[in-house]
Amino acid sequence: MIKHKIKRSIRVSKYVIYKETLVDFKEHIWSFIGAFVGIGVISYIQSQFLPEIENIFLIGSFGASSVLIYGEIQSPLAQPRNLIGGHIISAFIGVTMFKLIPDITWLAASLAVGLSIVLMQYTKTMHPPGGATALIAVIGTEKIKALGYLYVFAPVLMGAFILFIVALIFNNITKNRCYPTNRKFTKFFK
Repeated sequence: MIKHKIKRSIRVSKYVIYKETLVDFKEHIWSFIGAFVGIGVISYIQSQFLPEIENIFLIGSFGASSVLIYGEIQSPLAQPRNLIGGHIISAFIGVTMFKLIPDITWLAASLAVGLSIVLMQYTKTMHPPGGATALIAVIGTEKIKALGYLYVFAPVLMGAFILFIVALIFNNITKNRCYPTNRKFTKFFK
C-alpha cells in the first residue's frame, strides 16, 4: 500500500513537472511582441524627442515591469492598479527620501525602498519593479535627481502608462490572453 502511494506520488509529480515545462510558443511570441513594442515606444520617444538629454525617460524598472505585464499577465502584481500605482507611489517616496536625506545615500536608498514596499502593501498596489523605481530616484544620475518630483510624472507615470496601453492591446489580441484579469474591463477589448 505504501509502495503504491509512493509510485502514484511519483507519477503525479512527473505529470505536474511535465505540464509546468510545456512551451507555448504563441504565448512566448505575444510576450516578446508586447515587451518589444512597449519598451520600443519609450526608447523611441527618448531617442527622437530627448536626444540631448541623457537617458532619463527609459528607466530600468520598466524592464522588470515588462516581464510582469507581458510575460505573467495573470499575476496580481501585473494588474494595472499595481503597475501604475506601484510605480507612482515608489517614485514619490524615492524623490521624497532623496530630498530629505540627499547626503546620506545609503539611508535615503534604504528608506526609499523600504517605505515604498510598505506603502504599496498598504494601498494594495504591490509591484516589485516599484522598488527599483524608488531606488533610481535616489541613486540615479544627476539629471534624474534634478527632475525632483517631475520624475513621478515623466518618466515614471508616462512610461508606466505607455507600457499599460501596449499591454492592453497586445495582451488582448488573442482569445487565450486576457489583461487585466478584471473581466468587466476587458469586455471592451474582446
